[in-house]
Amino acid sequence: MDDHPELLVRLRAGLPAETLITDPDVMTSYGRDMASFCDAGTPAVVVLPRTVEQVQQVMRTATELRVPVVPQGARTGLSGAANASDGCIVLSLTKMDRILEISPVDRIAVVEPGVVNAVLSRAVHEHGLYYPPDPSSWETCTIGGNIGTASGGLCCVKYGVTAEYVLGLDVVLADGRLLSTGRRTAKGVAGYDLTRLFVGSEGSLGIVVKAVLALRPRPPQQLVLAAEFPSAAAACDAVCAIMERGHTPALLELMDRTTIHAVNALANMGLPGSTEALLLAAFDTPDPAADLAAVGKLCAAAGATEVVPAENAAESELLLQARRLSLTALETVKRATMIDDVCVPRSRLGAMIDGTAAIADAYGLTIGVCAHAGDGNTHPVVCFDPADPDESRRARESFDEIMALGLELGGTITGEHGVGVLKKEWLARELGPVGVELQRGIKHTFDPLGILNPGKLF
Repeated sequence: MDDHPELLVRLRAGLPAETLITDPDVMTSYGRDMASFCDAGTPAVVVLPRTVEQVQQVMRTATELRVPVVPQGARTGLSGAANASDGCIVLSLTKMDRILEISPVDRIAVVEPGVVNAVLSRAVHEHGLYYPPDPSSWETCTIGGNIGTASGGLCCVKYGVTAEYVLGLDVVLADGRLLSTGRRTAKGVAGYDLTRLFVGSEGSLGIVVKAVLALRPRPPQQLVLAAEFPSAAAACDAVCAIMERGHTPALLELMDRTTIHAVNALANMGLPGSTEALLLAAFDTPDPAADLAAVGKLCAAAGATEVVPAENAAESELLLQARRLSLTALETVKRATMIDDVCVPRSRLGAMIDGTAAIADAYGLTIGVCAHAGDGNTHPVVCFDPADPDESRRARESFDEIMALGLELGGTITGEHGVGVLKKEWLARELGPVGVELQRGIKHTFDPLGILNPGKLF
């Protein structure tokens, strides 16, 4: 506040009192997301706007006073993208939480950024519709946050990620102007695709205040199959066979030995101790039992020691419990975790998992891997004690080794969590100097003063 003595006076003059938080203890709770090893500063003020006009007022004030602005959703992110910087305005969009429209004919929903993913999913379900993106934090994460980080989820192998469902946006720019991008029609190719540019931009180009989202017809109830394998390589061979044969599972998830043991220890799931990898496949087709039978044969041919298809929704839900407990179980192994999200071509999935196991051995750490196997998106979870400096160092170094391995295998440093603070050095390595130069140029066009989420991405 000392650097900008006018800030609070200006904000109080232009905004309702209930939208401003200045209590230091309360502001601390808005300081960071869920990422480890990411610095966070102390904001000058937290603003919780309820209207587009209030967001515009904040950005006009920020531009005039040259104050940085850090946009936030529910702070469930894992890259530090929502972390505050010293003296910034934290702009939390969680109070802008209205579903403005659901159209079964046009198959769209129009929402404000603070709408929780699960709330939207349940609302459109009542209309016979389906909003597919389902991050693991779907009960708490917001649509605005999902758009900012281009979130994924369990169903990506069939339905794709958030970017595939954002048709249009209303965005408040750094200087307070309101920009509308995209469309609400089924097709549209007018001009550059600015909508896609904002998806995954982590609040660095503008503040999303409204989104037009594509919906799908609600699919039939899915059935799930679990297959146990004597090695991660055999499970990955099954994944390749399933995709090569043209199957389109609604879900194709993999858990390695470390993750299986952690889940067993937490919930006594009864998975055999000899299981080195567990593959879960689900189909929501008109005849899911037939699809599961075909996939079961491919798993057996790849070396599965046991294949268990569910016969109904209750059994399917029971089989999925192990996967849903994965991250929670790994968090009990040590006092802290670092969750990576390196994505590789499906054909290199086995090499990624085996390579991660070798990194765990080399650094003397517990690293469990659960993966959206159908799209090659791995989640190596590094377990460590933050009170142990040496173990913390090894955890961070192993995290970097995992990202290096992903790039070496032709992958990307992030499939769905974003770059934020945690991976910005690695973004430069992935993009290369020409890519970084052009992306910084785009950033400058939208945010010439550099006040939108500074220190993130680049």
